[in-house]
Amino acid sequence: MAELDEPLRDLRGRIDRASRVCVLSGAGMSAESGIATFRDALTGLWSRFDPAQLASVEGFRADPPLVWDWYAERREGVRTAQPNAGHLALGEFARRRPGVLTVVTQNVDDLHQRAGNRDAIRLHGDILRDQWLDGCGRGRTCEVGQAAPGRPPRCAECGNLVRPSVVWFGEMLPAGAMDAAERAARTSEVMLVVGTSGAVWPAAGLAAKARRSGAFVAIVNPHASEIDAEAHVLLQGTAAQLLPRLF
Repeated sequence: MAELDEPLRDLRGRIDRASRVCVLSGAGMSAESGIATFRDALTGLWSRFDPAQLASVEGFRADPPLVWDWYAERREGVRTAQPNAGHLALGEFARRRPGVLTVVTQNVDDLHQRAGNRDAIRLHGDILRDQWLDGCGRGRTCEVGQAAPGRPPRCAECGNLVRPSVVWFGEMLPAGAMDAAERAARTSEVMLVVGTSGAVWPAAGLAAKARRSGAFVAIVNPHASEIDAEAHVLLQGTAAQLLPRLF
């Protein structure tokens, strides 16, 4: 990686001097920890299913046990995965320089949190949490943990189903998450986009917002992304390879 040394040194210097740094992470970062991307996980038994069947309200209503089992399998993969060197580098930087770094992630796992970035902004939800599928028709506010066991669990009184607390196709992002992410991008002096193809919106627009607001934008990815034109510098490599050298 000798050809990267000068850009890396320059970017590291910018990070060292910055009072606000924003990192947007995507599926490639979790993939380094062994968590398959959504589409890559559609193998074996699951290869015959349309992604929308496993990640939409309509698909869940049509076959709740099928979707619940799919997410149970993915949850097990998340629980056994460990933060990689990229996650750990960000967590250590946050401990060393509190208040400087904001992590925004498109990933639904908890690897950033386990590595030390407990306040990471989750744009697409949390796969290890549950929520009710519908609002209670009786106007009650029962805890999800009170649901009767099942595949999926459901309210013993009204039958409301429990679902994973992730953003499915056609759904809005969690309340406040995108606003917080845009604020972090606009106020950053340095923004890194790590391990994402730049194809998923509105997250993909954060790099442009940061650049328009005066931030220095770097993209860290082993492959070209759809938002490379927004970057001041492109660093070819993975999060685990490059983030420890930058942070």
